[in-house]
Amino acid sequence: MRSNGKVAIITGAGSGIGRAVATTFLKDGYSVALAGRRPEALDETLTQAGEAAGRGLAVSCDVGDPESVAKLFAETKARFGRLDVVFNNAGANAPPLPLEDLTFEQWQTVVNVNLTGMFLCTQAAFRLMKAQDPRGGRIINNGSISAHAPRPNSAPYTATKHAVTGLTKCTSLDGRKYDIACGQIDIGNAETAMAAKMKDGVPQADGRIAPEPLMDVQHVADAVLHMASLPLDANVQFMTVMATRMPFVGRG
Repeated sequence: MRSNGKVAIITGAGSGIGRAVATTFLKDGYSVALAGRRPEALDETLTQAGEAAGRGLAVSCDVGDPESVAKLFAETKARFGRLDVVFNNAGANAPPLPLEDLTFEQWQTVVNVNLTGMFLCTQAAFRLMKAQDPRGGRIINNGSISAHAPRPNSAPYTATKHAVTGLTKCTSLDGRKYDIACGQIDIGNAETAMAAKMKDGVPQADGRIAPEPLMDVQHVADAVLHMASLPLDANVQFMTVMATRMPFVGRG
């Protein structure tokens, strides 16, 4: 597995979508800095990458902490010399409580990870990408179907995912002068440990509990890889990849 000469940072790389994307990028020839809170989970991701793991760098990181993010990008530059792709994937959710019962701390935790963390990583990527030679790069944000429509009792998550869309648009606009492209992938019902409960039934807008179909998370990883593979004069601005029969398009 030869290197393709490109370098990526993937946040939330210790599980789920982040793990699938990280292993896919490594196997495609990328050098990858894997960021996450749990070092042991990052090591497990590298193990799953097999012989490609030698091009991986595991960095313990809290994306909501400016110093931790600065350390992630500094270590990536020191190890690999440049940065071509950032997949802003790290995410958090609050318990599915009625809006009026959420605590401030629960709200703030989700905002810190989903929105502030994405901003901090985007800002650090700008600083590195605009100064390198050749300059530029690509930022891909994990939006979610929740960037379009909420699930019941999901105010913090849905609000931050709607905000991600605004940040994606601003990043795409402000990055033009530096040859930085930015796009967003909105994912619905990828089969991960977190989403597995959907098979047994989750609350619907009309109050029912109903099972929902899932899709293989590898489809998501392949879609992110496609977005990353484009030349910088082309961009997937927004992509939705979802289980075909999930309740999103239509009424319900």
